[in-house]
Amino acid sequence: MKKIIGLIVLGISTVALAAPKAQWLTVDNNVLSKIRPHLNKSVQTLYSAQGASVVKLSPSEIEQLSGIIHDELHRCGGFITHDSFEEARDALSFQGEMYFAKSAIFTDYSIDQANLVAPMVAQVEEPSIRSMIEKLSNFNTRYYKSETGIKSSEFIRDTWAEMAKHRSDVKVELFQHSGWPQASIIMTIEGSEKSDEVVILGGHADSIAGMFGGGGRAPGADDNASGIATITEVIKILMKNDFKPKRTIQFMGYAAEEVGLLGSKEIANSYKNKAKKVIGVMQLDMTLNKGTEDKDIVMMADYTNGAQNEFIGKLVDEYVKVPWGYSRCGYGCSDHASWTAAGYPSSIPFESTMEDINHKIHTAQDTLQSAGGDAKHAAKFAKLATAFVVELAN
Repeated sequence: MKKIIGLIVLGISTVALAAPKAQWLTVDNNVLSKIRPHLNKSVQTLYSAQGASVVKLSPSEIEQLSGIIHDELHRCGGFITHDSFEEARDALSFQGEMYFAKSAIFTDYSIDQANLVAPMVAQVEEPSIRSMIEKLSNFNTRYYKSETGIKSSEFIRDTWAEMAKHRSDVKVELFQHSGWPQASIIMTIEGSEKSDEVVILGGHADSIAGMFGGGGRAPGADDNASGIATITEVIKILMKNDFKPKRTIQFMGYAAEEVGLLGSKEIANSYKNKAKKVIGVMQLDMTLNKGTEDKDIVMMADYTNGAQNEFIGKLVDEYVKVPWGYSRCGYGCSDHASWTAAGYPSSIPFESTMEDINHKIHTAQDTLQSAGGDAKHAAKFAKLATAFVVELAN
């Protein structure tokens, strides 16, 4: 999950590209009220709507904000970076894309693909998810400006491409960003009948540890090797079953989530600008650690699409059969917020309530062993995500 960091990177080899200087932020109002005493008195709220506010901060103030949120509030994210005041204000407009994305119904949410979904769900394998988590965690860091951040994205691309090498209707590519070196990864399965309609399953590919991001090992097993490994398991199952969807399916591994949802924001905005018809987005960010005793899957109810959330809850009941519920993660807590802000329906089924969030994330202790040593919890999300893409894509 997201944590904005400063621009100083110590102790690792980095590529000499400057990160975007994000002066305009949309900040969760609850977060802003708690950290305001720590900010310069000159920082003013410039616009407020939908539970968040627009502020303008200097790079040093952004560094301070990120440290306070992580160290004192013990939570992820809470704000999104923007290129201008106008972009930030429009993101919060009640007449804008976010308002539409939260309330509209984008497609038929009938569950009618059990003959396809049920056998696939039964094929989910915990060991293969665990193996992918271990491979991603073995990168010293997947920080978005580091050499290993670049290499880890290339590793994900190569892993996905190898699974799909027998399919001419599948392509895997890197989405290069101009402001930083780590690429996002996009795998596309072309739809056979309604190829212009797109279903997206995504999660962020980067990791981070420490206030300044590059200051040490960042295995990111839970945050978010687990999400990428879960997506990889879904791909494995679809390829194994030679699934050919009617609608286009895209799997995405986003770069630079931990520094302001930068990768997903650029991709989502490019889709909006091209008027692409995205009918459903699921974000998998942290699936490894079962933090809530009485709930296995927790839907974040805020800044997500209500109708799609209800549909996902029904998928849990139908195919996963585990207890689930709702929580709230606040404004801009992960990449689903980029799609919501762009006007698309997004959801984030999460590993726990926000109150029970894994406090080892963003540290060197975010390892497979610290989350129990296996991927049994993540396997539940692989079953859910498989059901989501197959039901929506057909």
